Amino acid sequence: MRRFKSLLIGLCIQLNTCLLFAQNNENSLQKQPNIILIMADDMGYECLGANGGVSYETPNLDRLSEKGIKFNYAISQPLCTPSRVKIMTGRYNSHNYKAFAYLDVQERTFGNVLKDVGYETCVVGKWQLNGTRSKIESSEEAELLNRPHHFGFDEYCLWEFISIKGAKTGTEYGSRFADPLLYQNGKQLKGLEDTYGPDVVSDYAVDFIKRKKDKPFFLYYPMMLVHSPFVPTPDSKEWSNKSLRLKKDNRFFKDMVEYTDKIVQKLIDAVEEQGLSDNTIIIFTGDNGTHISLTTQTVNGPYPGGKGTMADGGTHVPMIVSNPSKIKKGFEYNSLFEFSDFVPTFAELAGAPIPENIDGKSHYSLFTGQNQKERNTVFVHYDPLKPGGKERWYGRFVRNKPYKLYNDGRFYNVSQDPKEKEPIPEDKRTKKEKKLVKEFQSELNKAPDFHFKQPSAYRRNKLKF
Repeated sequence: MRRFKSLLIGLCIQLNTCLLFAQNNENSLQKQPNIILIMADDMGYECLGANGGVSYETPNLDRLSEKGIKFNYAISQPLCTPSRVKIMTGRYNSHNYKAFAYLDVQERTFGNVLKDVGYETCVVGKWQLNGTRSKIESSEEAELLNRPHHFGFDEYCLWEFISIKGAKTGTEYGSRFADPLLYQNGKQLKGLEDTYGPDVVSDYAVDFIKRKKDKPFFLYYPMMLVHSPFVPTPDSKEWSNKSLRLKKDNRFFKDMVEYTDKIVQKLIDAVEEQGLSDNTIIIFTGDNGTHISLTTQTVNGPYPGGKGTMADGGTHVPMIVSNPSKIKKGFEYNSLFEFSDFVPTFAELAGAPIPENIDGKSHYSLFTGQNQKERNTVFVHYDPLKPGGKERWYGRFVRNKPYKLYNDGRFYNVSQDPKEKEPIPEDKRTKKEKKLVKEFQSELNKAPDFHFKQPSAYRRNKLKF
């Protein structure tokens, strides 16, 4: 009998230990913050009212910046796919960029990193990574439909996913706005004739938040807005006339920026309604500068868009981070941040190992309201390998906040010359500037060689990779 009692007591102790472990493990998972990363398409730094823009109304993003961290030196790639590859992998384009509209299937993304430590993961919006446009690989449709899962996303609702011949708009991926062509979890969505693409994908994002409220989740939302064509939104008066919904006019860019602001608030509201605000980090940024056909008015005068170029107009993007439980009062961050930094930051936030062979630096301390060791420089390698691209814009640079050195030797004080009109000649450089050039050149020399097999004559002769 005593032996039975001892055995029973032992079993009870083991059971209690197991229950305690399970409870602690569950509590540990709940401490992992939810992460929502929203990336607007072709929205430069100057577009937000919080950054001095006066052409568009962005009250929700402005309010978010007042409560969180507003980044004044967030640096992207100059174009969409290069930024997407860099932000998702934490690696420079010189390491892993093989073709426009393609992400190498050998790469691991922040989706993989977070899924591996228990996160529910979802991507909605613009994909542009399957390689169907460049035909870099011959994939079966079934494999393409699975590609987001391969990169760590449990669910998806995406545009620019699989090429469709003879799409209504005349483009191979169909419309992203009115009557959109979207794929969701392995199937093409039907019955979207009277819908607006950004509404469809953001509705799916809201539904994901509601369904996953009891688990740590990661939502990546590379937006379809505000990319050209500049067409009406459901808030434009022209929307009521179906024949005008795809009417192109630069004046609709304002409506698109303001609709972006509205969708961001839609996601914030969903988080608040589920009681998740304190444990959810919301990040907003842009993938590159504003389209070159547009000029935004700011408190400092007109600011031309620079998409595709390597000057600030192409690479200086808005960025806001909200983490209410850790950041009690908004502030401006006046140090450098680049797109490769997201992967290690997310890994550390989630308690995951920081992946090897990445180029980014974790900003975990900053995202959690603590002091952050500052970045000294950022590095950008840019060749989008896009057919018909303007090759005069391709190259590499290293920069700190005030100065910038290109691989062809051009050296600028970008704090005084942000449009890069006048490079500083060698014989006009101060002793401090000459020292800085040597340091920057050393960083450029460390980067991998430009390794693509058939560089154009321009790149070969002018850019000297």
